Amino acid sequence: MEKPFHLLAMELVTWLGFWALLQRPRWFHYLLLPAFFAVPIEVYLRLYFGQGISTHHLGIMVETSPKEAMEFLGNKVWLLLLLVILVSAWWWSLLRIAKAHSHWHWTHRSRWLVLLVFALGLGCWNYGEQIGISPASASASSDSASSSSTEEGDDEDDDDDEDDEEEASASTASSVSSSASASADTLTSWQTSLKKHLPALPHWARIPYDEEIYIRTWPFGLVLRANDFWIERDYLAKLSEKSRAFRFQAHLDGNPATPQTIIMVIGESSRFDRWSLNGYERDTNPLLKKESNLVSFSDVVTAVSATRLSVPIIVSRKPAAQSLKAGFSEKSFLTAFKEAGFKTYWLSNQMSFGQFDTPTSVFAKEADVTQFLNLGGFTNSSNLDQVLLEPMANAMRDAAPKKLIVLHTLGNHWNYSHRHPQSFDQWKPSLYGIVNPAYTDLKNKQALNNSYDNSILYTDWMLSEVIQKLKTSSQITSLFYISDHGQTLYDGTCNLAFHGHNTQYEFHVPAFMWYSDAYQEQFPDKIVQLRLHQKAKLSTENVFHSLLDMANIRYPDEKLEWSILSKQLKAHTRYVDSYGWTNYDNATLKGDCREIMDKKTPLVQEK
Repeated sequence: MEKPFHLLAMELVTWLGFWALLQRPRWFHYLLLPAFFAVPIEVYLRLYFGQGISTHHLGIMVETSPKEAMEFLGNKVWLLLLLVILVSAWWWSLLRIAKAHSHWHWTHRSRWLVLLVFALGLGCWNYGEQIGISPASASASSDSASSSSTEEGDDEDDDDDEDDEEEASASTASSVSSSASASADTLTSWQTSLKKHLPALPHWARIPYDEEIYIRTWPFGLVLRANDFWIERDYLAKLSEKSRAFRFQAHLDGNPATPQTIIMVIGESSRFDRWSLNGYERDTNPLLKKESNLVSFSDVVTAVSATRLSVPIIVSRKPAAQSLKAGFSEKSFLTAFKEAGFKTYWLSNQMSFGQFDTPTSVFAKEADVTQFLNLGGFTNSSNLDQVLLEPMANAMRDAAPKKLIVLHTLGNHWNYSHRHPQSFDQWKPSLYGIVNPAYTDLKNKQALNNSYDNSILYTDWMLSEVIQKLKTSSQITSLFYISDHGQTLYDGTCNLAFHGHNTQYEFHVPAFMWYSDAYQEQFPDKIVQLRLHQKAKLSTENVFHSLLDMANIRYPDEKLEWSILSKQLKAHTRYVDSYGWTNYDNATLKGDCREIMDKKTPLVQEK
């Protein structure tokens, strides 16, 4: 645990403050009721996923319908009911004890002294927030800077295995710039005047409050997490507002009563050259290679190696060169499918809220049914992607004749050894079973790469399971898969790993389409074009147009020259995020990292 004494001190001081404020424990006991019911959830998440309640979990609890909860819990619903009764009895019994005993009542005058100290502390903290805090002395500043530099280095290491790393962090700052502007506007003229005329708070008088630490306290941190949740909800609503009135005016060119299911799988952190389907020497795709109706594309690139920025390009008509801008004025293919009479599903094994996830959730909310099933995270133990199979099967059994089901997988994201069960731990030595492996230690390079390949092997099984379910259906079925970005894996002498860089390993992604025999009979011309374009130069910008064409959905301003299934397909400039917008097809590869270097001057990026 980081800074345990600081955490413990903040916890104890808060308890003392509430005790002094409320005087009698029984009044505080009423406020603790939500925390009592949160205890079993916190324990469950700690035991099985190595983390406590987060903004994402609050989102799941608030937005899961009773029907979805029943499907998820199954027979465990009775256990949940028993738990609710036990917790209620626990809370009620402690309340009776608190009412029956008065020896915890703080009647001594020291209570007023504590309240005075708290009031002074709150005043100092607010003064420092509004007016500013004087810097420490020169020597102390030097020591602090050194310490801060070390901590930042550690933080950067930790951030490497987060979803979007440096590139996403920069874009996150730009995406919330409007919020920062709004906050700045709230600074009134009198506050500005005060800052000019009042001295800064002495450094020795600063209050050592750290929100990042305080949010981990219990149960007080729950309040901050709930506040974060509502902030993310508000941010999501603002992003959604940009496209609220947008319509594609899409319609189905065909019989709306003909049963059809289309599955769109969005992969995560999967790398093209680690699929044996694409020529890798290890047999990482033993099941998919058996599918004769599967067409794997050899040259597909993503514009940005960050999920929060790449997924919007996949699911909408957002141009690659606008991917660093927050929000988009149009909706996703989900709305186009809905307009054409399809029932739509977004089933996700990723997170719903947070700086790396909210932009994707904006589009996910367009679906008729949206379910986020990941109770873990990216770096902790979390649900395997097979958690999506049962909800997918339920969706396929829906009475609606036309269905689009999106599966957003956790795929091959770090920690790779957490992305598959032990039965897929084929290549060794691996990181399977190792707690908190040192991924920055090059001694683990072989084990890290083996674990990554093992995760690809599991992805092969997962996708094969989806295809087998589609094969058993009597409907016209098809599937499209594409990864949001790839990974760099200490290739050769390259000392980079994971994603958020500008290497070919991260831009070149696997993608394929599978179709049933019934689909081929219904759309033979599309299959001819599909196979003709197997080696075409494509990008994630082609996905939106290809998916609608796959379903034979037409709309007024459609661009079939972007569809892989159309004879009108044309090549387009493929921009990637490398020192600006670099033309991928007019670039060189630098070193073993294969950095993408434009032969000319990259376009300036708008953020």
